[in-house]
Order: sequence, then structure tokens, then C-alpha cells
Amino acid sequence: MLLLISALIVCIAGSWITMRIMARIAATPERQNHSWYLQCAAAGATTIWCTHFLALLAYMPGVAGLLNIPITLFSFVIAAGGVLAATVIATTSKSRMGPAMGGAVLGLAIAGMHYSGMYAVDFGEHMAWSAPTIVLSLLLGMAFGTLSLQCLLRSGNRHCELLATVLFVAAIAGLHFVGVSAMRTTMLSADLTAGGNTPVVLGVALAITTLLLVATGGNSFSIDDATRAESYERMRQMALHDALTSLPNRVSFNDHLDQVIDAARKDATQFALIGIDLNKFKEINDVRGHAAGDAVLVTIANRFTEMLGAGEFVARLGGDEFAAVHLTSDPDELNAFVARIEEAINLPIPIDDYEVTTGGSVGLALFPKDATDKETLVTRADLAMYRAKADPVRTVAYYEPSMDETVREARALAADLRTALEKGELSLHYQVQTAIATGEIFGYEALLRWNHPERGEVPPAQFIPVAEENGLIIPLGEWVLQTACAQAAHWDPSCKLAVNLSPVQFFHPDLSRLVQETLENTGLPPARLELELTETSIIDDKQRALEIVRRIKELGVSIALDDFGTGYSSIDTLRSFPFDRIKLDGSFMKGIETNSDAAAIVRSVLALGRTMNISVLAEGIETPRQLEVLRGEGCVAGQGFLLGRPARPEALGLQPA
Repeated sequence: MLLLISALIVCIAGSWITMRIMARIAATPERQNHSWYLQCAAAGATTIWCTHFLALLAYMPGVAGLLNIPITLFSFVIAAGGVLAATVIATTSKSRMGPAMGGAVLGLAIAGMHYSGMYAVDFGEHMAWSAPTIVLSLLLGMAFGTLSLQCLLRSGNRHCELLATVLFVAAIAGLHFVGVSAMRTTMLSADLTAGGNTPVVLGVALAITTLLLVATGGNSFSIDDATRAESYERMRQMALHDALTSLPNRVSFNDHLDQVIDAARKDATQFALIGIDLNKFKEINDVRGHAAGDAVLVTIANRFTEMLGAGEFVARLGGDEFAAVHLTSDPDELNAFVARIEEAINLPIPIDDYEVTTGGSVGLALFPKDATDKETLVTRADLAMYRAKADPVRTVAYYEPSMDETVREARALAADLRTALEKGELSLHYQVQTAIATGEIFGYEALLRWNHPERGEVPPAQFIPVAEENGLIIPLGEWVLQTACAQAAHWDPSCKLAVNLSPVQFFHPDLSRLVQETLENTGLPPARLELELTETSIIDDKQRALEIVRRIKELGVSIALDDFGTGYSSIDTLRSFPFDRIKLDGSFMKGIETNSDAAAIVRSVLALGRTMNISVLAEGIETPRQLEVLRGEGCVAGQGFLLGRPARPEALGLQPA
């Protein structure tokens, strides 16, 4: 009885492992893991072979002494080869009959093992066979084998592995018992009885060994499942989280926002979407390097993670841009959450032996008060964030309907500007540049003006940013350069022309070619043209900016650094770039008569210019006292309303082209 129970356990456990491995092989793309084929052949063959001999020992204990060992071992090879062939056919065949053909081969493998195993028993002349019963056993094995693999690989039933296992057990057991009944032996029962407990010990040892092999296969399968689950989870983590900060990424943010919106619509609740942008991140990257920038992002991300409570979510969308979601209808709770965000981005960040502070701008939009769909909600949170970024006083802004009006106005202005460029509504005014010591005019700065047929005079401070944001600054800049050079070609040859370059225009790859072609087409000598750029134009990529400046200088055109004293202005920039002139920002002129600090700054810049042999032009001169102070400090050139307001070329006595 013990051997029969062992045979049953071996058959069921081995069949289940074999079917699971075969299902895994079928699900593996392009059948890449060939080791599973060997695992399946070993598990299936061991199950068939051991079930057969355990049952044989149970019914005929004396058989153990009659076995031909080589043939017995060869019967295992038959089983292994048959299971391997069945698996390959069933899992790789492109025909719908593949599983059925594999199942038929599996039935033949069971039969081949059974009858070769029986042949290994030396009954001598005491054994006879029943051909009809043998045929019946073959048909049973092939039928149940076919049904087993057909169920495993073609059925959509979620219990298919269990049912396939039952059918595989039926194939093994059915063929064995019918096959045994096909044999007739005339040996006496005493001849088939072994002494002592030798058959039992042998059978139990065989069963234990088999179960260990089956357990090994099952363990391999479990390890593979765990490895796949771990790999899947790791890939999912990579797909949904930012690699640097481990915060949820844009994909995860969009998915979370969709879920939050669905829940808010269902429950009629409110939540806040918060856009976050760091203010000084670019400066930290430029000055301290990208490693410092990464450290800043990681530190702030860790602070965000630590501060999160129930119903709160933060993601990194890219660069220095973050987004947060807060589920609440309580204004105090929302304000407390925003305060925590501000604290996280405003606290100093230690990096090596120094500290940096980024600060940031925060914009909020409420669902459903400000928007009822995701795209509009995100857009309005961004609008609020940009309003906060543009405001010098506040760093947090809630969405207001007027922000949409501002955007619409900017779009309308961009469309009008494009039309103005096509219809010739733009014009150039010029402002004189004067030698302070003598009052002699030595040049003019070209200033773009727009007289809109309905809006009237549109200030450059209003339409230039719009042109930069909408890609119009390139054709606009080309028009200014072409027109100014064409007009200046007819002036007094001693007068220079100064033209401003926007940051976008400065980094245009065709700038030096454009300048060269413009000079050739208009006939203006290169020495009479001075191009002005601000330090904000070159701070992004100093090496590339230096190459552009050198190419322009090679044409014979001079370069001026505009608005010096504001923004990023540094001595290193003056030392690195071959500037011909420094234009001192007009903001320093307002306090030069009475403010000793302002006067000291002007005096220092003038001294710096003399030391570096760079001419200094003071902008914004509006009073005689300012001019007198500059003259006393040895300033060479000036520009401002006192010396001359911007005017059309004909009003200045300049002959237009």
C-alpha cells in the first residue's frame, strides 16, 4: 500500500510540475529559455518512469531482482526524449493542431517507456502479451495526452493547468494499468515474492529521489516566477519613477491625476493641482556644475517625500519642474501644504563645503472651480506658476481668470506682430550716442518701434518678449539689421550704428553669415557696425557664445556688452570676451547725484574699463547734474534723454534709404 500511495503522489506532483513548466515555455517569447525544455523533459520523464516502477514493485515485489539494468535505464531515455519531442512540437508548431500532435507524441512516450520497462523484466518464457489490449493502452495514452496538452495550450480556462494535470495523470495511470493487464505471466506467485522489506525500501528510496527531483523543478519554477516578478516590479518602478530623485515621473503623474479627477467627479469633491518651478536651478548648474544641480534635485525630492501626508502627491515632471496634488476642501490644510512646499525649496542645501538656496515659484489651480478636465487644469496651474515667477514680490499664486485673458492677449499680439512684419507697420527710431567731453555725436542706436493701426504705439517691452516666445524674433531681428544697415550706409561715414541682439537671435546658427551678407548687400563698412548683447545672452553656453563673438569680430564688427551692472554681470565675462565697449545700465544714473554708493559703482566700472582698455558708455543720462558727474569721473561716452530722445531718422537729419 505504501508503494501505491508513493506512486500516486509522484504521479500527481510530477504531472503538475511538468504541465506548469510546459505552460511557461509556451508563454516565453520566441522560446528563448531553452533550459526550460530540458527541465520539462526531466520532470516529465522522471514522473512517468518512477510512477511505472513504483506501481510495478507494489504489485510484483520480486520484480526488483529480475530487472535488466541497461534496458531499465534506456526506458528512462525513451521517456525523456519523448517528452522533449512532445514539448517542442506542442509549443513551437504554428499549426492549430500543434498541441494535439504534441499530446499524441506524449502518449507514445508514456507507452514507449512502459513497454520497454516491462521488457526489462526477465520473465523468460513465462510471459505472453495481448495485442488488442496493447493497442487499447496506446490509444488511451495518446487520447489523454492529446486532451492534456490541448487543454493546457488552447483552453482559455483559468483552471487549465489543473485540468491538464489531471488528464496527464490519467494518461500515465491509464496506460500503465491497461498495459499491465496486456501481460500474461505463468510464473508462480512465490517466484515473484522477494524476501524481507527489500522491495519496500527500494520503492520508498525511488519515491523520495523522484520527489526531490520534482521539488527541484518546482523550486526552479518558483525562483523563476519570483525573478520575473522582481524584474517586472523593477521595470515598473523605472517606468513610473524618476531615475534621479525616485519621485513619480510625468507618466505616473498623469495616471494619478486621471484617477484623482475620476474620484473627485464621482464623490463631488475638490482638490488642488500645484505647479512648482525652482528659480535659481539654472544658475546653480552654470556656476557649480551639473553634479551640484543633481544634488539640489535629490535633496528637494527627499524633502518632498518626507513631508507628504494622506491625500498628498508630488512628482518630478522634468528638469527643475515638479507638480503636486492635494486632496482637500479645507483652505487652511491647503495653505499648510503649500507652506511645507515653500519650506522644502527655500531651506539652504549643503553641498560639499558650501550651501545653495534655490527658492521657487508655486502656482495653484483648483478642481472643479478652475477647470473640470485635466488639460485645462494643468494649463491653469502653469499659468498661476508663471504669474508667481514673474511677480517680484510673491512666490505663490492662485489661478485667476484674468491669467487666461493675458494669454489670449499675448496670442493676439503675436498674430498682430506677424501681420505688422508682413505689412510694413514697423519702423526704426534712433538715439544719439555722444562723446561726453565734447558733446560730439559719434553714433546712433537703432530702436524698434511699432505703431499698431488700432492699438497705437506698442512699447518694445510689451512686444519683444512676445516675439521671443513665438519664434518671431528671428525674422524681426533680421528686418531690424537689414533696415538699419541700409539706412546707416547713407549717413556721415564717421557715425557708427549700434544694433541690439536678442538672446534667441544671438545663438542662431546663421548669425555670422547673416551679418556678413547684410553688410555686403547694404554696403555698410563693418567697422561702422556695433552689435550689442547682454550677459544673459551668453551665460547659458559661454564657450559657444565666445566662438560666435570671435566669428563676428573677424568680420570687423565691434561688440558691446549691454546693461552692464545688472543680472549676471561679472569681471570674468569681461576678461573672457573681446568686448569693444561696456554699456553701463541706466539704473545707476538715478542716484548718482546724491547716492554715494551709486557714484562709487559708476566710478569702479569706469576704472575697470580703463584698466581693461574697454570704452564705457553710460546709459540713461537725464539731468545736467548726472552728465556733470560723469564728465568729472572721466566717462567717455553717454546716451540718454538729456542728450537726445529716440526719433525717426529724418527728424535727426539722417537721410533715409
